Amino acid sequence: MAHKPEVFLKGKYKIFFGLNNEFRICYNDTRPLTDNYWQSVNPVVKLVPTFMLQLTIIILFSRVLMLFLRPLRQPRFVAEILAGIVLGPSALGDISWVSNNITPFETVLCMETLANLGVTFYMFLVGLEMDLTPIRRIGKTALSIAIAGIILPMSAGAGLYYLVWEKQKQRAPFIGAFFWAIALSVTSFPDLARMLSDLKLMYTDLGKTALTAAAVCDVSSWFLLVGTISLINAHEKLHVAIPVILSMTAFWFMMRPLIAWLMKQAAASKETSTEGKYSDTHVCLILSGVVFCGYITELCGAHSIFGAFMFGLMIPSGELGTTIMDKIEEYVVGILLPPTFLVTGSRTNLLYMFADFPLGVALLVILLACSAKIVSTLLVCLYFKCPKRDSLALGVLMNAKGVLVLIVLNEGRNMKGFDQQTFSWIVSALLIMTIIICPIVSFTHKSARHLKQYYHRNLEKSKDAPLRFLVCVYSTRNLSGLINLLQISNATRRSPITVFAVHLVELTGRATAMLIFHDKQKEADVGKNATREKAEAEQIVSAFESFENNNHAATVQPLTAVSPYDTMHQDVSNFALDKHANIILIPFHKQPSADGGWTDENLQHKQVNQNLLASAPCTIGLLVDRGLTSSVCAESQNGWRECGIAMLFVEGPDDREALAYAWRMVGTPGLNLTVVRFLPGKDVYDMSENAPEDDESGIFTAMFEREKEKQFDDDYVNEFRFRTMHDKSVAYIEKQVNSGDQIVSIVTSDYNNFDLYIVGRGHGTISPLTSGLSNWSDFPELGPLGETLVSTDFESPTSVLVVQQSAPPPSGSKRFRSSAPSTGIFGNSMQSAVDTFVNHRRSDDDY
Repeated sequence: MAHKPEVFLKGKYKIFFGLNNEFRICYNDTRPLTDNYWQSVNPVVKLVPTFMLQLTIIILFSRVLMLFLRPLRQPRFVAEILAGIVLGPSALGDISWVSNNITPFETVLCMETLANLGVTFYMFLVGLEMDLTPIRRIGKTALSIAIAGIILPMSAGAGLYYLVWEKQKQRAPFIGAFFWAIALSVTSFPDLARMLSDLKLMYTDLGKTALTAAAVCDVSSWFLLVGTISLINAHEKLHVAIPVILSMTAFWFMMRPLIAWLMKQAAASKETSTEGKYSDTHVCLILSGVVFCGYITELCGAHSIFGAFMFGLMIPSGELGTTIMDKIEEYVVGILLPPTFLVTGSRTNLLYMFADFPLGVALLVILLACSAKIVSTLLVCLYFKCPKRDSLALGVLMNAKGVLVLIVLNEGRNMKGFDQQTFSWIVSALLIMTIIICPIVSFTHKSARHLKQYYHRNLEKSKDAPLRFLVCVYSTRNLSGLINLLQISNATRRSPITVFAVHLVELTGRATAMLIFHDKQKEADVGKNATREKAEAEQIVSAFESFENNNHAATVQPLTAVSPYDTMHQDVSNFALDKHANIILIPFHKQPSADGGWTDENLQHKQVNQNLLASAPCTIGLLVDRGLTSSVCAESQNGWRECGIAMLFVEGPDDREALAYAWRMVGTPGLNLTVVRFLPGKDVYDMSENAPEDDESGIFTAMFEREKEKQFDDDYVNEFRFRTMHDKSVAYIEKQVNSGDQIVSIVTSDYNNFDLYIVGRGHGTISPLTSGLSNWSDFPELGPLGETLVSTDFESPTSVLVVQQSAPPPSGSKRFRSSAPSTGIFGNSMQSAVDTFVNHRRSDDDY
């Protein structure tokens, strides 16, 4: 076991009692004086170059470590705290040259002062970004997790500190137990939000529960920290907390109305301007308010971070908050905050972690500190009978630590509540807590084994079960077609539908993605001062609420998803998984023009659509809307106007899925469905028989797969015909064709007067009937038949819905299913009898 250093030399420094609360450092420093007794060497000029060098090195080290840790899915906080530890006495700081020239002791006060300024502005950004609205509607599970996540970790922190306090009471008073307790109860809200965004769990129920509980933990921990610091500074006299409480109350009830008045004046002055409402002057006033609020709380005996945090909470979300975040966030996080990590690293010495205690005791303390919050969350989740994987993931996520906990620890160190050894223990524990989050959550919620059970949530297998739609809307121009498509989806009390209407917005000017759930009970707030984005979001919400009011068997949950375009498809897919959606509806990336052509092509929306088609965990439908709103489900004086829908069936799982969706529409008032099935003609069979013999094994494999898929098609089509044979609104037609050109010719000549065409995308299957159509492709996301229909010149432009079954699961399974789809009342043993029955009912081409 190592022994604590009593006195040692490090370059020009002589250090006494290196592990204790108080260091005595002796060094020679020549300060020549002039005749008027002023120093001839300005100390600021001497310290500033050293500080600039330190800042440069800590930022460089952080960036390099981020590059190495990013593939391991570690957050930025881990890289930054490790950079501080590397530059501290645990590694490079133990080298005399480094301690003399890069991290000299005389720059400590300068570094700590700038670190305090950095954390003050950082806490302002935390308050600005934190939304307390979910706390008002917090559920029992989230509230119970938050309460247990405060009580049990605080008890564990105080108990663990007391466990080692007897042996080190000369170096660290018992007040350190309070800071250990608060540090273990903190869940860093901003860092947790960034982790959930990186893990693509922000939009899930797990993510919402974790964020809500984290907000409660953070607010409660800050109140506890304010009380602790105030009592310690006033030697445990309760009345000293009164000025802090009064200042916080004054901030909330006096400055908050003032900010609201300034925002109103700014909105009035920019009423007719196309530019933003808030100028640099407004931003400077807000930043000055941060410093002023921090100064007031310092005078009251608390830290400046509390005033800054409260000031951030007082600023309402909207354009002002976004403008401030855009202008200062990167500067605060990238420049002002790194000194905090350097100060923390200089106070952490991993070399002497086991100097006074056996290795087992120290490791036990660290392990129990790491597990306190996990155990408390698991107990609550077990009580509410949550799934085990969600319970474990939630417990680990609630252990997320960040800059907030460093502030708590450094305050405890400043008040001599820790010695260097116990400070190093708790820093090591919080590092371990944060490092294990992404690997464990990725294993529980991102592994292929977990995702397999959620894939293939298809309409073909849903039958008459309630449907869950995830409808993606890029702008208000997508509304009419998608809503009318939902209206003809035949929502009934027996088979209701649930619609998650997601307004997809590009992430700009924020560090993390976010999800906004709109309160349907709240009156829409769209006025002349509303931003364009907010007005568009409210218009989308209003349209879907109107759809819900007119359809009593439909339930709508409107929300806005803010995410980068590059990863937007992952957010949509994860939300579909979490909500067990059966189908995702997305709009085409082009808008129709008045002359029947196309306009306003959005390549970013096109990329999102293609990414979704490649990775969607359920059925996905891509709607090409060319006037669906004016022709479908129009109610006239004589009743419902008839509208025609054609489903063009070729072969394969996508076509079966398209037929399943068309089948669900049957029963909608005024809707007539015509299913046209194209069967291979004699020439197609002749081409297969006359194929070259050099690849005989490949031919037999393709023939086997085609026959298997044909059997699946026959089973499903026959079930559809059997169940709809008495329905006069359904017609079934079969046509024999030998090429894709014949399909186009038949559709344009005989079936060119429908309001909507539904086709399968045919992704992953090679059909001889459509092979000629796929030689050229401008829109591969539509499939060969869908793209042909969109480009075909009908008498009037028609809408097309392209349907694709779920993409293969992450394990890499092949597109061809190894098991037959659900065939309902038909089994293989009954197939010949059914064929006989159907053939008897068929007259030539029409049924």
